[in-house]
Amino acid sequence: MYQIMSADEAAELIKDGDCICVNAFVGIENPVELHEAIYRRYHETGSPKNLTMVSSAGFGVWDENRNAEGYIREGAVDRLICGHFGAMLSTKKLVLEDRFEAYNLPLGCISHAIRAQASGVKGALSKVGMDIFVDPRREGPGINNISKDDSLVRNVSVEGEEYLYYQLPKLTVALIKGTAADMQGNISFDDMYMSGDALSICQAVRANHGKIIVQVDRLVKTQARPRNTIIPGCFVDAIVVVEAEHKNAAFKSLSGSFEIPFEDWPDWYEMLEPLTSVKRKAETPAKIIGRRAAKELKPDDIVNIGIGIPEMVSRYARKLGVLSQVTLTVESGGIGGFPATGTVFGAMIGATSVYDMANQFDLYDNGGLDICFMGALEVDCHGNVNAHRGPGAFAGIGGFANITAKTPTVVFCLTFDAVGLEVQKKRDVITIVNEGKVPKFVNEIRSISFSAKRAIENGQHVLYVTERCVFELTSEGLRLKEVYPGIDRQKDILDRLPFKVIE
Repeated sequence: MYQIMSADEAAELIKDGDCICVNAFVGIENPVELHEAIYRRYHETGSPKNLTMVSSAGFGVWDENRNAEGYIREGAVDRLICGHFGAMLSTKKLVLEDRFEAYNLPLGCISHAIRAQASGVKGALSKVGMDIFVDPRREGPGINNISKDDSLVRNVSVEGEEYLYYQLPKLTVALIKGTAADMQGNISFDDMYMSGDALSICQAVRANHGKIIVQVDRLVKTQARPRNTIIPGCFVDAIVVVEAEHKNAAFKSLSGSFEIPFEDWPDWYEMLEPLTSVKRKAETPAKIIGRRAAKELKPDDIVNIGIGIPEMVSRYARKLGVLSQVTLTVESGGIGGFPATGTVFGAMIGATSVYDMANQFDLYDNGGLDICFMGALEVDCHGNVNAHRGPGAFAGIGGFANITAKTPTVVFCLTFDAVGLEVQKKRDVITIVNEGKVPKFVNEIRSISFSAKRAIENGQHVLYVTERCVFELTSEGLRLKEVYPGIDRQKDILDRLPFKVIE
């Protein structure tokens, strides 16, 4: 039977050595007060310690002094297993200092492994991750020098076919954020941007005889409608009521609490953008890339658009009149709306459906998308892509590996080089005013996020759209498919590549 208690009382339920699974998505829907109560307890008593933290999409609030950052930084956590670390500002720096073990697995594979544990199966089989960094035959999932656990990802064979087997440690604590709890403890997510892995996490923790702690905005006297209950009250051990922070009215567009017609999406997006924006790439190159990439869209396509430069695709899809003819999706479970960006990445304006994250990755892993648009840090001569690890920094693979694994058409959106690149466009004529100092096309990439070899085997159509040209993946390497007006084929492209391409 659940109990209503303070965050500090709930933190007392966590024991030394527990494995805490957090339901969040990058920077949204974090149970912030629960994390900060854990920090207060650890700071005062030194407990709970030796914690393992698991989260499919990571957990942070873009502030190194809030959420879990404090207790991670001070030593309460021995091990982190996450799909993405982008919103965990101090944590992702400490990882590279070998302060604790840290593992990066594809977001969808963690989500499926949580669901598997909930069903009494130790792990989840997947083709996703084969021939990229997480594959034990390459680097494995460990991010730093002390992360040597080889039980998380293993190569296995089933009926003569190769798979990766993803297995998580036994989950013993669930930290969840919901909207409301009724008098029976049933948890609804009505004002939330997503439900993520909430139900699977609770089922797994309950099966492991652990503790399920839920932070909600309010208590309600009316019993939740059965279809609106995400977590049944019989699963819940502790409910912590924390009044929701006041937010600008623009954020209400992300909760699905009212209908937003297609023609109003741009207005809501423009209201949200200054409130949620993070630093983006140079505007002119991104516009050129977004406009060209958007031409790959076809009516009735089911689509995923990544963050950064790919976000321009949706802008130009609207200008080209095709946005109303396609269905956009986001990894957190949203379908049929317009993806939000920046600090609220994972939310959607005007979604027609938001379901559990594991179900979304069922769609992605099995090639249910028609096309996706992804960013890239580096591309090598074979067409392999690094999208998760830069020099001395990383954010994590997130859903990138799942999304690109079987989608029939994959479009990478990236500048030809970076840091100082300056481009002008006049009447569709492109001029490279100044080249960037950091090349994006290199002989050898730092780490593989996308395997060109596997894409060829799968029969995927892969493009690399830049601000000056388009490359296409072939079985023999990259082919220069298209050169934009104003660009000198030899001087601006071929002479600047460290490898030969097919012409």
